[in-house]
Amino acid sequence: MSQTNEISKAVYKVNTAGGSGTAFYLKNLGIFVTNQHVVNGFKTVSVEDHNKNRYLAQVIQINPDADLAFLRTTEAFDTPDLSIDAVNLPQARDKVYVLGFPFGMPFTITEGIVSAPRQLMNGRYFIQTDAAVNPGNSGGPVINAEGEVIGVTTAKFNNADNVGFAIPADALKGELQSLTQNTEFRFSVKCNSCTHLIFDLIEYCPNCGANIDTNHFNDAELTDLERFCEEAIRELGSDPVLARTGYEFWEFHYGSSLIRIFVFDRNYIYATSPMNNLPAQNLEPLYNYLLSDPIPPYKLGVYDNKVFLAYREHISALSGPRREEIKKNLSNLLVHADKMDDLLHTQYGCELSHFARG
Repeated sequence: MSQTNEISKAVYKVNTAGGSGTAFYLKNLGIFVTNQHVVNGFKTVSVEDHNKNRYLAQVIQINPDADLAFLRTTEAFDTPDLSIDAVNLPQARDKVYVLGFPFGMPFTITEGIVSAPRQLMNGRYFIQTDAAVNPGNSGGPVINAEGEVIGVTTAKFNNADNVGFAIPADALKGELQSLTQNTEFRFSVKCNSCTHLIFDLIEYCPNCGANIDTNHFNDAELTDLERFCEEAIRELGSDPVLARTGYEFWEFHYGSSLIRIFVFDRNYIYATSPMNNLPAQNLEPLYNYLLSDPIPPYKLGVYDNKVFLAYREHISALSGPRREEIKKNLSNLLVHADKMDDLLHTQYGCELSHFARG
């Protein structure tokens, strides 16, 4: 499909403290579409474009039963207009394309065919396809050969090989009609029994009396470790929501340097920065400098032809008297990485790695 590269510009990655998924932008409405289970437990998430720029997005509507959610940012994005009004309904054997970020990896497009255009599961109809669908693809668009969105990928059913499912575009259009009830773009939960939007925590729908799961109004509880790391990120003036890249994992740029903070083996908290590439020659002065331990408590090392700055602490230390010291060390690593990549470039000829931001 020749227009796939252009359409892909409207497909974004969704990042939360629970994991990642995919969303696509409907330019005419100024909203992102994704799965409800991608943003479950979070009212504010980030959306990430293909250049790894991240933007805060507010969750303004969820329908857990339909597994659909709508997000909104304060930004306006110059993306192609995606059509959700396919001229022809999908038929068996039609060629389709699944766009998204499987397992949080870089953007991919997988091709397949429609196996069943109306597969009934759990009381709802889905488009069944043999295109590869994995966690992370959730919320992305399924496109037909004409470049029209015919469905929203859902990895809710992933216990079978070579089988993927998508929420039909007709169901999406039905959900979009409810946006007229939410002119202030507040967080809302759609009643499973009627089309009413619920804006406040309440046990019963005021329109039809159906039970409302109040858990959908509660934010996911962060672990003590997550709160600790996000305090360190916030104290440097960065928004930790923009840094979230999954469970107890953060990735963001500070200055030119990419910073990663994560938990390893449920025992250690690591902060690392892949700063510079090794020079092609004259390595001895560089290695002497790296081995001199110039900026304790941080370590300089080499992996995969790249120079890393790293800091490690055992998780048990976070509950002791060194808690604030460790938080300060995490924050200072960001500052050192931003300075160190320049020093390695000017004094040792180490070009910035492809992770760096100019």
